[in-house]
Amino acid sequence: MGDAIGYMLTSAVGIAISPLPLIAVILMLATPQGRTNGFAFTGGWVLALTAVVTAVILAGSGAGAAGADGPAPWTLWLKLALGLLFLLLGARQWKDRPREGHEASTPGWMKAVDTFTPAKAAGLAAALVVANPKNLVLAVGGAVSIASSTATAGGKAVAGVLMVLIASLCALLPLAVYLGGGTKSAKVLGDWKAWMARHNTAIMTVLFLVLGVKYLGDAISGLTT
Repeated sequence: MGDAIGYMLTSAVGIAISPLPLIAVILMLATPQGRTNGFAFTGGWVLALTAVVTAVILAGSGAGAAGADGPAPWTLWLKLALGLLFLLLGARQWKDRPREGHEASTPGWMKAVDTFTPAKAAGLAAALVVANPKNLVLAVGGAVSIASSTATAGGKAVAGVLMVLIASLCALLPLAVYLGGGTKSAKVLGDWKAWMARHNTAIMTVLFLVLGVKYLGDAISGLTT
């Protein structure tokens, strides 16, 4: 089970520090229906991520992702492709960064958060998991790593649960601060949102480069042994 947890950890942390879902849930919590929409967003996020991770682990395990001596060759080629994709995403993130003196454009849904119902909040969370290429690639990559590990079925299940919990910290932590932070929570969450928005490009560029190098290294190492 240890290898399954170790393999998915980088991807899970990568999702957890993604600025967009964290900013989204903080915006939700600042609306008149903050508590309700915050719970709806967090629930939608956890359920959507669980569905993706579970589906990939089951599909990968059924397709023989783990061989007798380690990951099956096709999983290594998939990791190679994902590694290249991460590097391309990192390059694109840096290329599209706001230029000096300019701010990044605000997505339309951020301006409409005040009017969101709980159903829309949950739907947005699900979309940020399955329709956002960055988070989806991270989720698939981590789940494939679990499926290709030598862990038992029970070990893979535990690793999958841990991956979802770690990757959901971007939604769970702001909600916890909102519920338990009292009057200081608004300032704390506001500071988080401002910092993440300001450093979004740098965070995601470094994240993709690190993941790209790691996945390429794992794939090349496995394919050449």
